[in-house]
Amino acid sequence: MITEQDIGHRVEDAFGRVGILRDLDPEWEDPAAPPHARYKRPTAFLWPEQGGREWHADPRTVKRA
Repeated sequence: MITEQDIGHRVEDAFGRVGILRDLDPEWEDPAAPPHARYKRPTAFLWPEQGGREWHADPRTVKRA
């Protein structure tokens, strides 16, 4: 599992995607989810090294690359 000390470093998610850890939020709630499906959960925000669309993952499944 990654920590705040890993922000800015290369990481790999459970699907093998590699990116830069941008942030961690221990109580993130997806604003795009319908109100009945919203709940707080720990979330890691990752960004592709070559640019592109940021994605999020469960920080318990992300490791340093």
